[in-house]
Amino acid sequence: MRAGPGCIFSNLAPPPDPVPFYTTVLYDRENSSFSRIKAGEFDWQNILNDTKCLHLTGITPALSESASEATMEAIKAAKACGCKVSLDLNYRAKLWSRQQAGKTLSSMMDYVDILITTRGDTHTIFNICAETDEDLAAILLKRYPIEVVAVSYREGDTVWRCVWSALAQTANKTFKTGTYSIDIVDQVGRGDSFAAGFLYGYIATDDVQKGLDYGVAFAALKHSFPGDFNWCTKEEVEALLAGTKPGVNR
Repeated sequence: MRAGPGCIFSNLAPPPDPVPFYTTVLYDRENSSFSRIKAGEFDWQNILNDTKCLHLTGITPALSESASEATMEAIKAAKACGCKVSLDLNYRAKLWSRQQAGKTLSSMMDYVDILITTRGDTHTIFNICAETDEDLAAILLKRYPIEVVAVSYREGDTVWRCVWSALAQTANKTFKTGTYSIDIVDQVGRGDSFAAGFLYGYIATDDVQKGLDYGVAFAALKHSFPGDFNWCTKEEVEALLAGTKPGVNR
């Protein structure tokens, strides 16, 4: 069940004390049509010629060796077209090892303009440790030729509740936004919602702060939907950013 922006809750009563529940995901991708994608199958120059940003995640190259080759081909084509490249690291242990992920994604980082990650994924894939998200962002900006990095974080030890936010950083500035305390209906799809909101705000306006605000709010609202698809609207995101209001919006 979901309510309007700023009022996110579950219709199931949470247990009185924290219980270490967890969500598990099955990846049934082996031998799927997408896992068989190959380099040379797409005219990337024609596809990306008028595109502002190509967004990819670490899941695509994890599906198969040919998918990894096609991903690299797409990234190189995007850079040749003057199209920005966005990468969400999205490490999935069920799809490949940390060594495979590190080797493959490290080779792509010279082409990435916008990096979306978490402290955990960055450590797993690149073996980079930092005491704070700001320190992590600074290390990534120094190590790779990216223009902006967004680091999201979730705090909470149950699937019922969490505290959610993120920061973004460029070479010259750190951007912060609101923090949301959330009662969770479903947390799957939160990361994709954050990436979608961040890219929409940033690419549409060339404003990192707006991208961060949209990304965190869009992901916060995602927690109120079952399943991994986010059904909320831009107007709902903007209403949440304008400030929470008690009561029912009729």
